[in-house]
Amino acid sequence: MSGTQKTARDAHHAQEPVGAPAPAGEGLDARLLVERGSFRLDVALTAAPGDVVALLGPNGAGKTTALRALAGLVPLTDGHLRLDGAELHRISPESRPVGVVFQDYLLFPHLTALDNVAFGPRCHGATRAQARAEAAKWLDRMGLADHAGSKPRKLSGGQAQRVALARALATHPRLLLLDEPLAALDARTRLDVRAQLRHHLAEFEAVAVLVTHDPLDAMVLADHLVVIEDGRIVQQGSPAHIARHPRTDYIAHLVGLNLYRGEAQGHTVRVDGGSGITITEDLTGPVFVAFPPSAVTLHRDRPTGSSARNLWRCEVAGMEAHGDQIRADLTGGLPLAADLTTVAAAELGLYPGAAVWATVKATQTHAYPA
Repeated sequence: MSGTQKTARDAHHAQEPVGAPAPAGEGLDARLLVERGSFRLDVALTAAPGDVVALLGPNGAGKTTALRALAGLVPLTDGHLRLDGAELHRISPESRPVGVVFQDYLLFPHLTALDNVAFGPRCHGATRAQARAEAAKWLDRMGLADHAGSKPRKLSGGQAQRVALARALATHPRLLLLDEPLAALDARTRLDVRAQLRHHLAEFEAVAVLVTHDPLDAMVLADHLVVIEDGRIVQQGSPAHIARHPRTDYIAHLVGLNLYRGEAQGHTVRVDGGSGITITEDLTGPVFVAFPPSAVTLHRDRPTGSSARNLWRCEVAGMEAHGDQIRADLTGGLPLAADLTTVAAAELGLYPGAAVWATVKATQTHAYPA
């Protein structure tokens, strides 16, 4: 896929909250219904060739179950799974045009990097020489030609991840599945490998589905996010749309926003508990209101002459380091999170139980229909 095509596709996703269905007979069209004990997964997914879809959600939401159902490792209770028009759920897992990169990579410890990658083509009928030639090409594309003879124990975490990706791609899959592909890496390696993985996914011309709990991985790697909670989709759309319009507490926490649901009347939103929030939008009816913790200013005494339209008396419930800042969790007039510098926290003399006043300018809030 050319850079122009990729840019055009990204622009399309940014404009449409929900991904458009793939053209008939192309890409992925799935309705995954899986019942396991008391848990029920019901997720519909569509993606066109070239799309990268990220499944996000809390632990136990059903992300991995969905991925394993796509791979054929978990049978469908009902629904369908079509890939490029083929009824994939009627094909045995080993015969499907699907590549999988598992969280712990599952490289064969007794095989070299070259032979690990060659394993896939061999399983698809290639001769040993053909498979090794294909594997050598993929290792070269991954920048690992010099490590072809190395066994997994001699590889770094980032190198092992790229070998696993090369092994999945060497069979030329029409569906690439990645289960927490960066979770096993340290922070520094993760940064580098994330950039490399983005490059490889941008060149992948079929459908890729990524499971992750890390919002940054999802935002950087995917064109389309699908958020799953309790076995069902609660929101989906482009990363920019979801970051701007969270619809559940989980998503708001994920993207770092204070989120409230309430009833709007003009420029005022009355939230549960009776507190009011002044907004710039003129709305009526059920709405969400969101603003970042950085929009909250704290005062030990009730401020006078402040231009902020929103003022609440609160109490510090807890404090913790958040990057290079301090995040204070507040209860009282409106439960919220506030970010401030270490110096500001010290000057205010904050501690759990301290009484504070919190202000937020109406211009820093964002309201939208619920």
